[in-house]
Amino acid sequence: MIHTKDLAIDYKGGKQLSFKDLQIDKGQQCLLKGNSGAGKTTLLHMLSGILSPSSGTISIDDTEITKLRQVQMDKFRASSIGLIFQKNLFISSLNMYENLAIGKKVAGQFIDKNKIHQLTDELDITTLINKKPFELSQGEQQRFSIARALVNEPRVILADEATSSLDDTNCQRFIESITSICSKHEVTLLIATHDNRFNAQFQTTIQLA
Repeated sequence: MIHTKDLAIDYKGGKQLSFKDLQIDKGQQCLLKGNSGAGKTTLLHMLSGILSPSSGTISIDDTEITKLRQVQMDKFRASSIGLIFQKNLFISSLNMYENLAIGKKVAGQFIDKNKIHQLTDELDITTLINKKPFELSQGEQQRFSIARALVNEPRVILADEATSSLDDTNCQRFIESITSICSKHEVTLLIATHDNRFNAQFQTTIQLA
């Protein structure tokens, strides 16, 4: 599902960051751990095509994304990769249903209201879909972040420090929600985090030096 080989990225000043080769199978759920500066966010950005590596290859579901032109990469990301960030970045003027629907519109997909409601039902947030982002708690916003990442039925979800602002109760709810829904939909999950509250829930940890 996710395969990388000889990945490296060059920075100004001559510094280079190199990464161990990855092999993550379809439906596998993994943590990405490492000290600050080890390159967790950089690696996620390369896997999602937001950054291009200076050398090496990345394949996702048999598509070598390092060979795609920018327009092709944007289209592939919209349809195949769900992203969850530390900051939710919802459109404040839209309600939560509209924030989910716009993701399908950007990807050029048909907006199926019933499927969106099915997804929000699974995450227990359907009663909140008419609210604006500022009317939600951090925990509620993070469950909508899961819904937004899944709304286009991606093959992979990449999450970056998604629980850093959550208390223990909401962190546990986030972990249970994202792991169960990714299992149900056979979505590959990679979470970059410093948060040790994840450790007991994941069997596979990728450690960056």
